[in-house]
Amino acid sequence: MKLFAGNATPELAQRIADRLYISLGDATVDRFSDGEVCVQINENVRGSDVFIIQSTCAPTNDNLMELVVMIDALRRASAGRITAVIPYFGYARQDRRVRSARVPITAKVVADFLSNVGVDRVLTVDLHAEQIQGFFDVPVDNVFGSPVLLEDMLARNLQDPVVVSPDIGGVVRARAIAKLLDDTDIAIIDKRRPRANVSQVMHLIGDVEGRDCIIVDDMIDTGGTLCKAAEALKERGAKRVFAYATHPVFSGSALQNITESVIDEIIVTDSIPLTKEIAATGKVSVLTLSGMLAEAIRRISNEESISAMFEH
Repeated sequence: MKLFAGNATPELAQRIADRLYISLGDATVDRFSDGEVCVQINENVRGSDVFIIQSTCAPTNDNLMELVVMIDALRRASAGRITAVIPYFGYARQDRRVRSARVPITAKVVADFLSNVGVDRVLTVDLHAEQIQGFFDVPVDNVFGSPVLLEDMLARNLQDPVVVSPDIGGVVRARAIAKLLDDTDIAIIDKRRPRANVSQVMHLIGDVEGRDCIIVDDMIDTGGTLCKAAEALKERGAKRVFAYATHPVFSGSALQNITESVIDEIIVTDSIPLTKEIAATGKVSVLTLSGMLAEAIRRISNEESISAMFEH
């Protein structure tokens, strides 16, 4: 087994390597003078089981091209099997075409891109839409970030907790978490989104008065939805509000939204590195996916079951 990493998530890659008691592979991932991605594999990989760790987070296009070029370099170097480990899979939010819109399905475009360049398998965490797995022509392991988040929840002294879904689409996720928290109650925030990256809280379904609220989502982008949800919960008498999300995208006005929000704490994973500005707010805590991903990589390499990791 050999591990390589691009420039998107070097710290996570090193943590995974440490968990597996191996060193990261020797590769140069740089830029030519005109900005094009320049990759060179500096060790023998012929016949090896190779894993490339690279989130396709911002700068999304650069990180995606790094991943694609690394796959091609390893394929041409005769790697036996190449698995792309993509903790955060970018371009996932356009996974279908609205009937009347002339828009692309970018998740399918990226899936085709990776499949065609020669990847043998993909390992990712909490895809924005599970149907994206079907866009690939190679096997996809979409593992859950919830065990990592749940461990942190259980370690806290939560007072009469209630799990909150920030929208109707997240109810299944909220119910799953609530079941693992001694089958606690759930609440739902019904919102309407007038345009992209803008959301408005419309109605809160559930009892939150005097209780610790746990908002769960797969990602936090601008934080607009999250902050409005927290305001609605506090207005309804919530004692404390914690937000848990696997992917800390934190784009656009996220810094201002988080700084000004009434959220007590935001807990995310290291699928995407935090900017210094976001980290400096003091409101964001980071959990690592390294243990879970290292175990998934070990199981893939040994041809063991991935689903068995999540049997309770």
